[in-house]
Amino acid sequence: MNFRRGSGRDEPEINLIPFIDVLLVIIIFLMMTTTYNKVSGIEIDLPTAAATNATPPDEISVSVTASGAVVIDGQSMTRPSVDAVAAALKAATAKRGTGAKPPVVSINADAKATHQSVIDVMQAAHQADLSQISFTTRSGS
Repeated sequence: MNFRRGSGRDEPEINLIPFIDVLLVIIIFLMMTTTYNKVSGIEIDLPTAAATNATPPDEISVSVTASGAVVIDGQSMTRPSVDAVAAALKAATAKRGTGAKPPVVSINADAKATHQSVIDVMQAAHQADLSQISFTTRSGS
């Protein structure tokens, strides 16, 4: 007795939906159990550089000492404000005359100088419309 008239063999199918569900659960489990480490204390050694560049011909040299004094092209300013440094940078720019490019401000900060004093010099350069700033480092050797 043949109860299967006219029907051929059906190909077996793999149901992918439960497989996808299991993979999603595994992915969620892995995401929840992963730990993310935060580096809270980083030891910083102040900069040294191996590459040297030729000094550009039009440069304003700004030195920041450990005590916070600022020296702009050889003229010392003790405990300067941002506005006073900006005025000195504008005067140094005017002394150079009108050129095609504004001069580069080269900041040479002491390793023990406060971060705020360097930021004040950068802010003063911005107020003096000097956007090109470079930092001087010592050689690594």
